[in-house]
Amino acid sequence: MALTVEQLIDELATRLDAAGLSYGHGSDNAADEAAELVFFAAGLPHEQAPDCYALPVNEAVVTAARNLVTRRIDERVPAAYLTHRMWFCGHEFYVDERVLVPRSPIAELIHARFRPWLEPAKIKRVLDIGTGSGCIAIACALELADAHVDAADISPDALAVTRINIDRHQVQARVRAVQSDVFSGLSGERYDLIVSNPPYVSHAEMDALPPEYLREPELGLRAGADGLDIVRRILAEAERHLEPHGVLIVEVGDSEYALAEAYPAVPFIWLEFEFGGGGVFVLTAQQLIEHREVLAAGVRA
Repeated sequence: MALTVEQLIDELATRLDAAGLSYGHGSDNAADEAAELVFFAAGLPHEQAPDCYALPVNEAVVTAARNLVTRRIDERVPAAYLTHRMWFCGHEFYVDERVLVPRSPIAELIHARFRPWLEPAKIKRVLDIGTGSGCIAIACALELADAHVDAADISPDALAVTRINIDRHQVQARVRAVQSDVFSGLSGERYDLIVSNPPYVSHAEMDALPPEYLREPELGLRAGADGLDIVRRILAEAERHLEPHGVLIVEVGDSEYALAEAYPAVPFIWLEFEFGGGGVFVLTAQQLIEHREVLAAGVRA
């Protein structure tokens, strides 16, 4: 008798759960990861999940799903690198080991079209620093129909993935992939919004990461002794690339505390998220100007 989708998910979730894996690349538990691998192997749409669980699966699908789980366990590779897909802001993006797996809480801000920090109608130019797969940049373009977005990254490999996703979402007219080490390739450019999920993992944190995270490009994670090497540069240079009404939004994750300690006089606004995550701050262009000397000194320190 053929297994159903639900039975196969349960079988594979049990295997995953027993393997002592680490999660955090789109799911936080074995059951959800098993469901993604089964739905991928079977070519089933997640949005119709309730109608799919009772469906029988043929032997080819069972074999494919079991093989994916075997690789997930033996190679400790995130599921998104096995399926080459991940959802962000409700959109599917192509991913591979050239880029981080999308998972930023900045998605909530994009859904809100950056209210109350900016009036959406006034967001005409956006910069995404450290774009990786391009998920933040492209999601911004899809939410802000009048905005032109620069998707910047130092890595040519990452930008190759960005371009795949630009083409898939047909936003070539409004999203530009730019090779840039922070602002180095953006001389003279100004934006209404600069957003970034840059590298922010300290050396000590890198040494403690589980194998799944070490599958991701180190260039997108490691950021010095305190995790702030790239963030310091963003803070020091952002005001020169923001319009007077502009806003800077940066994710620093667990480096939030190191950042607050490093810049005690800077009035970071730390955001709260309905669906989890944190370590994201907002600063206005005016605040960056007011604290220019302190922020510039942070790079020199």
